[in-house]
Amino acid sequence: MSEQSIRFQKSVLLQERARELIPGGCHTYAKGEDQYPVLAPGFIERGSGCHVWDVDGNRYIEFGMGNRAVGLGHAYPAVVRAVESVLGGGSNFTRPAKIEVECAETFLELIDADMVKFCKDGSDATSGAVRLARAYTGRDLVACCADHPFFSTDDWFIGTTPMNSGIPEAVRKLTVTFRYNDIASVKELFDKHTGKLAALILEPSRGDDPRDGFLHEVQRLCRENGALLILDEMITGFRWHTGGAQKLYGIKPDLTTFGKALGNGFSVSALAGQRKYMRLGGLEYTDRPRVFLLSTTHGAETHALAAAIATMRTYRDEPVISHLHRQGEKLREGIGEAARRHGVDGHFKVVGRPSCLAFATLDRDGHPSQAYRTLFLQETIRRGVLMPSLVVSYTHDDEAISQTIEAVDGALAVYAQALESGTDRLLVGRPSQIVFRSYNRGDEQAGIITRSPEYQMQPCDQNGLGTANARPAPDRTLTSAID
Repeated sequence: MSEQSIRFQKSVLLQERARELIPGGCHTYAKGEDQYPVLAPGFIERGSGCHVWDVDGNRYIEFGMGNRAVGLGHAYPAVVRAVESVLGGGSNFTRPAKIEVECAETFLELIDADMVKFCKDGSDATSGAVRLARAYTGRDLVACCADHPFFSTDDWFIGTTPMNSGIPEAVRKLTVTFRYNDIASVKELFDKHTGKLAALILEPSRGDDPRDGFLHEVQRLCRENGALLILDEMITGFRWHTGGAQKLYGIKPDLTTFGKALGNGFSVSALAGQRKYMRLGGLEYTDRPRVFLLSTTHGAETHALAAAIATMRTYRDEPVISHLHRQGEKLREGIGEAARRHGVDGHFKVVGRPSCLAFATLDRDGHPSQAYRTLFLQETIRRGVLMPSLVVSYTHDDEAISQTIEAVDGALAVYAQALESGTDRLLVGRPSQIVFRSYNRGDEQAGIITRSPEYQMQPCDQNGLGTANARPAPDRTLTSAID
C-alpha cells in the first residue's frame, strides 16, 4: 500500500477538548493518545467491515477491531438488522424482556454451562465470578494469572498492577498470582495458602496452547484444594472455537466469562457456569446465603441481546472461526517474509494464535521497545493501516490482507533504518507508553504532546523517511471540529 498524505486537523482539536472534559481524553485506557504515535488519528468517525474513517476523512484498514470486540466486522449487516428490529419496541423495561430467555438459550447451546447471566462489560462478569467463588467457598483469597494482563477494573485485580493508587493495602493482599504453563507456581500457591484460596482465574490461552495438560492440572489442584476454576474467555471466546477455548481444549470450568466478540461491538458480556455455583445468585434456594450477583439496570438491554443472538448465530452457521485462522495465517506468513527480506526478523516478531495475533517490537539489543513500536505504528498509519495488534475479523478479505502486508513491508523498511541509526530522526514526537504505570512522567513522556491542528503526515521521501509539516488550515475552529 503506497504512502499517503494524511491530515489530522479535526483530531487534534478534539483531543485538546477531550483532555479538558474526560480524564485520559477517552473512556478506555487502551484507546488513549499515550498509546499511539503523535501522528495518529485521534478520533474515529465510522467503520464498515474491516475499514474505519477518522474525523478528518482518512480511511484505514483496521486491526484490533475495537480491542477485539468486533469479530465479524464493523456495522456487520446481520447484527445491525437484528438491532434495528428491536429498537422500535424500546430497550429497557420494569420487568424482564422475553429476549433475555432467547439469548440465554442461544448462548447455552454453544457454551457448555448450565446457567448464564448477562451484563455489560468484562469487569462485571469476572468480578461476579470472583464473588460467587468467595461465597461458595467461604474464603477470601483469589489467584489470577500474572501472565494475562487484564481481568477487571475492580480493586481485586487492579490492586495487583502498578496502577493501584486508591486501592487499600488490605484489598491488595487478597489477590495473589501464578504463572501460565507453570504448574509448579500453582502448587506453590496452594501450599503457601492452604485452605484459603477461593478461586484461580486465568485465560485458557494468551496465544500459546497450554502445555502438558496445564489447564487440566490446574483444575485437578483446584478440586483437591476446594477452590473454583474460572476461565476468562473475553478474548478467546468466539476466536479459538465457536464453543470457546474450553471446548477446543476439552475442559469444563466451574465458572466462565465471555464478552468482547459476543455482541460484535455492542455492550454485552456473560457470566456462566455450573448450576451449583450460579444458583447462589438466584431466588429458589434457601440452603446458603444470597449472593448479590450482577444486578445491572442496563444488563439486558434488548438491542444488545439482539446483537448477541445475531452474532452467535453467525458464528454457529458460518465458517467464521476458520476464516479468522486462515486470514491470520496469511498475515503471519506475509509479514514474516517481509521481516526476513528487510533483515529485521530478529527484532520484529508476530506472535499469538492466527485468529488473535499481536506483534513484538525489539530494539537493537533485542529488548522490548515502545519507541520501535511507536515508529512501526506511525509508518503503518502513514500507509493507511491502523494496527495496534493484528486481530482479524470475518470481513478481512484477501485484498485487505494483501494491502496490509504491503504496508507492513514499507514500515519495516523504515524499521530497518532505525535499527541502524536509532528512532530519533524517524519518529515524530515521543514514544507511546504502557498503560499500567505508576506515574505520568511529565507531559512529553506521558504522551500528551500539544501539536498544531495543521499537522499532516506527508508521504515518505525518496529515502523512505517521513516529514511532518505545518500548513495553514483556514476557518478551522474548535466548535466546527466538534460539530
